[in-house]
Amino acid sequence: MRININSVHFKTDKKLEDFITEKVEKLSSLYDGIVGSEVVLKVENTDSPDNKIAEIRLEIRGNDLFAKKQCKSFEEATDTAVEALRKQLVKYKEKLKV
Repeated sequence: MRININSVHFKTDKKLEDFITEKVEKLSSLYDGIVGSEVVLKVENTDSPDNKIAEIRLEIRGNDLFAKKQCKSFEEATDTAVEALRKQLVKYKEKLKV
């Protein structure tokens, strides 16, 4: 599975990219039909400490699954987005069985 990581207006470090890659790759163990994924990292200009945004789009044959989460850190945002996608994948697989 290919994983494309884009950061808007900043440069990600290798450690963050490795963390995101590891988390997203775990999703491929749930479902074989994942073609690839697109991860977009943004920093929102607000006074709130929860200004890190992670958007993850999973490309699946026929469909795309999407999750966008905003948290205090990119790691936390990625974690919650991957968890949301895991739930979506489980629901998607259930629909396929019916």
